[in-house]
Order: sequence, then C-alpha cells, then structure tokens
Amino acid sequence: MRTLPLSNSGEIPVLGLGTWRMGEVASRRKAEVAAVREAIAMGYRLIDTAEMYGEGGAEMVVGQALAEALQAGDVRRDELFIVSKVYPHNASRRGTPEACERSLKRLGLDTIDLYLLHWRGSHPLSETANAMQALVAQGRVVHWGVSNFDLDDMEELTQVVGEGSGCAANQRCAASTSKRTSPPLG
Repeated sequence: MRTLPLSNSGEIPVLGLGTWRMGEVASRRKAEVAAVREAIAMGYRLIDTAEMYGEGGAEMVVGQALAEALQAGDVRRDELFIVSKVYPHNASRRGTPEACERSLKRLGLDTIDLYLLHWRGSHPLSETANAMQALVAQGRVVHWGVSNFDLDDMEELTQVVGEGSGCAANQRCAASTSKRTSPPLG
C-alpha cells in the first residue's frame, strides 16, 4: 500500500476504510465486523472511525474485527493505522483524554495512531491541542490532528500552538468545503 508522509513524522496509507454508519444497528454488527475483516484481508491497513459514529458503536465494530484479525494472525498491530476522532463537545482539556480512553476501550487498543478533533466546537483550540499533546506524551496517541478545518481554522491553530506544534494532519472530506458549525458528513 502506498503511503503519504505526515507533517510531523511517520506516514499514513493513502487508502483506508471508513466506518461511518457502522455500529448503529445491533442486527448488522456481525456483517459489519465481517466487512472490516474482509477489508483487512484485502490489504486495507488504515481504518477510520470516530466516537460519533453510532455513538461509539463503530469503534466497537472495529475493535471486534481487529481483535479477531489479530488473534487469527491475519495482521499484526504494527501493520495497522487506526484513526479515531473526538466529538467537539468532548474536546476540552479534561474531556479529550476521557473521550480517548473510552475510544481506546471500545477499540481494544493501547494506542490510537491518529486522533483527530472531528470539527470545530466551543472549546478553545489551545485546550484541545494541549490535551492532544499530553495524550501523545503519555503514549495513548501516536499522532494528533484535526478534521474538517478550513484555511482560517488552520491558521488559527498555528497561531495558538505555533509552527511544528505536532498537529500531523487535517482530514478533509469532499463535503466539508465550507465553514460549518454543524457536524460534517464524514
């Protein structure tokens, strides 16, 4: 799988499996776990999820699929790149690590490879960035970043935390081209 460099170090696969809409209906869980397992079997190594997706249900689906794939020897943990996102209303200095711990538990992992602020919210960016940097220092997160930020948001983040702040990525979906205050599509 081809990769791209992250802004602060490391690399990320160019293609990944998104899990939006997974974990919403209990009767679909077996099929969703099988879909994630099949993606891993096909060579997908980046799996993207969020605490928002199914209110943690997608992370549980991913966690079960990862546990099964790892136990079966289909893949090693160091071959995977797991992305999750914190809800903006949880992205305070105290709320970010608490949300991260809940995500780690649902995923059944010790670390998240890339942990993102899902979109701008009411908490100051400095609080969120400080919490993210602390998660990296504690080894709970390998990289942190943002999602659905526009140019003004990124410029503000740079002003708040400075150049080389450790923000590794801005994940943008095609539908997030304008400034928004409501949740993004993906």
